Amino acid sequence: MFRFAVTTRTAVRRSRARCRGAGLLALCASGAALLALVPPSARAAPSGQGAPSAHAAPARPTPQIYEPPAGSGHTAARRHTGPEIHRFLTWFYGTHGPDRVQREHFVSDLLKRKQARHPDRDVLLCPQNTPQDIEVGPVTTAQSAGVGWATVTAHWGDGTASSATAYVALDSHPIELHDVVCAQ
Repeated sequence: MFRFAVTTRTAVRRSRARCRGAGLLALCASGAALLALVPPSARAAPSGQGAPSAHAAPARPTPQIYEPPAGSGHTAARRHTGPEIHRFLTWFYGTHGPDRVQREHFVSDLLKRKQARHPDRDVLLCPQNTPQDIEVGPVTTAQSAGVGWATVTAHWGDGTASSATAYVALDSHPIELHDVVCAQ
């Protein structure tokens, strides 16, 4: 009896949480009432978990990660790899920096807004001048953060060099430069 009451209470809470609109309140209430009438043994357990025993102590809920059914045609978006990001950054920066088309079509809206706020400097290269050469360092990717980055070093005509960290979102399609942080 205790398990039935707890499960029903949880189902009612979940049902209420899903319905936040005033027009849906009546529909949610009737859904919660119908759910309360269904015995717990008739409810399906989450995938990968068996039905809880009647005498089991309450455990912390395991977060469920949605995966589309096999063969459904839905696949997770492919993420960019380190070598792909390195090729992109090498192409994007080239030898003397990105051109107008690259700046327009392969830069995130975040960087475009950043450039608009700082028209007196180049947010992609940091200094305002045209470099003699540009090198892209090794790429690091953080799957959990959804981002990859590399150090971009610009060599200038006076013999100095400056560096910046260029960030690319792993799931951006088409691939684009997401942000640049200039070294101080």
